Amino acid sequence: MSAVHAETVAPADAARDAGFFRQSGWLMVANIGGGALMWAVHFLARRIPPGEYGNFGGFLAVIMVLPTIPLQMVLAQQTARALATGRHGELSGVIRLFWRGTFWFWLLAAVAALVFQRQILTAWKVENPMALYLTLPVVLLTLWMPMFWGVLQGQQNFLWLGWSMLSNGIGRLGVAAFAVLVLHAYAAGMLTGVLLGTALAFGIAAWQTRALWLCPPTAFDRRGLARQVIPLVLGFLGFQILFTADTMFVKTYFSEETAGFYVAAGTLSRALMWLVLPLAAVMFPRLVHSAARAEKTNLLGVVLVGTAVLAVAGVAGLVLLGPWVVRIPYPESFARVVIPLLPWYAGAMVPLAVANVLLNDLLARPASKLGLGLAILTVALAYMFCLTRLHSSPVQVLQVMGCFNLLLLAVCAAFRYARQSPHRTGLPPS
Repeated sequence: MSAVHAETVAPADAARDAGFFRQSGWLMVANIGGGALMWAVHFLARRIPPGEYGNFGGFLAVIMVLPTIPLQMVLAQQTARALATGRHGELSGVIRLFWRGTFWFWLLAAVAALVFQRQILTAWKVENPMALYLTLPVVLLTLWMPMFWGVLQGQQNFLWLGWSMLSNGIGRLGVAAFAVLVLHAYAAGMLTGVLLGTALAFGIAAWQTRALWLCPPTAFDRRGLARQVIPLVLGFLGFQILFTADTMFVKTYFSEETAGFYVAAGTLSRALMWLVLPLAAVMFPRLVHSAARAEKTNLLGVVLVGTAVLAVAGVAGLVLLGPWVVRIPYPESFARVVIPLLPWYAGAMVPLAVANVLLNDLLARPASKLGLGLAILTVALAYMFCLTRLHSSPVQVLQVMGCFNLLLLAVCAAFRYARQSPHRTGLPPS
């Protein structure tokens, strides 16, 4: 490389690195700020019965387990690829296809929920059906919101992605506090806050991406789209199950009060992911863009180390400060039960956070393999099966979660190694 060329490349690399850390930093602020506002909703646990708080946590778990992460990552990938190759009309068609598809999926699920509402309310020990009725529109907006977050992410429009995340927390906290403190609405009131906060976040994201989805759609290769999308859907769906499904099992197998305590521990421990997910979120569209243009990048190593360091530091902080922090939003009766759960819960998040970085790297490639998605989904399904058998205590649930998160990390590391060493496996390099 000539001296002139080296001088040209070095500032460009430095500028890209500076942009990456600036965007990651903003998303961390937005993630932590929005997460803190949504966590502040749980301060209302002091003003409602533990059973009502458990009901709120149970319906919130239904919302959390929706395939929001696969939807966001699919649209992020498609947007980044389309913008890198100038295929705006095809992208508009893809966005509209997903928009219609999620609506029909929601409509069928909503009809089924209303038909079997008595059985659902009885199984979850819920007396007020209003919580179920409010959850249905939240589910629809929760399916739509990550689609447009994905478009913002693929555009690398992290400014408005962050503001949309913050608005979700602002709307949720403001409305929930009014509903509980003034109207004494309990779980239904808190879910009303979730509904309006989600609507606000969706509205901002949809408006900021309107130039892309209002663009006249053109025909696109649906089979090619399926080959790109299916590995992402399977892989990120498996990740999301490992991230969120435990609360629904606890709600099913334990008492209302125990479920409330578990929700409290999960709320604090999952805050670790708010800290580290922005690194992978900023990395993903850059890797897609680089792959589409056959460019090389060294982002993975930086993000992997940063994620591991932040996650371990977060666990240490939570273990040390958790006994004090947990007493701020929750009454003493919660604190006595929640504090012993925190080390287990927080520790289970570390391998999941690191696995998420490897998963984003693997699935950002255009030649991502179906086998990876199937392997991760298999891990997730095995995890759910084990939870149906191993749930003697909340700690045992967390131990199962930690073991399967480690297994997920091992699977992602194995596929990453296979991609780097195709001569050892007989696989073509991706």
